[in-house]
Amino acid sequence: MTAMLVAIAPAHGKATKQGTGAYPATYEERPDLPDHVVYRPARLAALGREKLGIYVWGNGGCSADGTSSRNHLLEIASQGYLVIASGRIPRTPSTPQAAPTPGARLTVETSTGLLSDAIDWAQRENGRAGSPLRGHIAVDKVAVSGWSCGGLQALSTAQDPRVRTAVIMNSGFFKDGASPISGVTSDKALLAKLHTPVLYVLGGPSDIAAANGADDFRCIGHVPAAMINIPVGHGGTYMQPHGGIGAKVVTAWLDWQLKGRPNAKAAFVGQDCRYCHDTRLTLERKRLN
Repeated sequence: MTAMLVAIAPAHGKATKQGTGAYPATYEERPDLPDHVVYRPARLAALGREKLGIYVWGNGGCSADGTSSRNHLLEIASQGYLVIASGRIPRTPSTPQAAPTPGARLTVETSTGLLSDAIDWAQRENGRAGSPLRGHIAVDKVAVSGWSCGGLQALSTAQDPRVRTAVIMNSGFFKDGASPISGVTSDKALLAKLHTPVLYVLGGPSDIAAANGADDFRCIGHVPAAMINIPVGHGGTYMQPHGGIGAKVVTAWLDWQLKGRPNAKAAFVGQDCRYCHDTRLTLERKRLN
């Protein structure tokens, strides 16, 4: 049977972290951005001259819980990024999502278009009079990302010319070309239209989406690409303290692709790159010069 991309939403009783970066982060809903949760440094004045790169996120299961990966997203925000997830802050504790019935089609709670809406809002907000974020956003430094079903949304949104890089986590287009998820595109032909570097972060052999993601990586030959496998399964490390090793990998990629930091590039490039010999994961690369 075709593997379904579904994520388990954690209970809200788990402790929320502020991230380990220089800018302890918070999250909030904004009345001018419906159906999104915004993660950002709590003290914007502490940024000084640093500008926030934009990281838009599709949730596991394409769920409407914009806090389901909050430890991961708070960690990214604490490193100097404006993170925007689809969905809302639940008013009652989350409950785990049940595994889908084999062969059944999933119905999503958030649309792919919400990721583009998040980019639109961030770019407007940087220039809006009275916005606390005014002048703090690097409007041309945009990354799209997502977990599982949200990763499929990110792959579609990556076609947007404003996007500088894509980070696809525990996800990949289905091999048979047919999506079992209503309203979410799964089309390998879109891989040929990618115009930016792309990073796949997969969960190793027990990840139900690993085969799809690995096949995507095999198909991509025209843009720089990397594939990291962390052998933790489809659930990733999202709700480990500070997002675990997955958040460290993503931060390094963003710091390289959006901020041009040589130390971050050294995590992926060269025979002695940091992730080349990290026993917690495996790394494969294409065109990363």
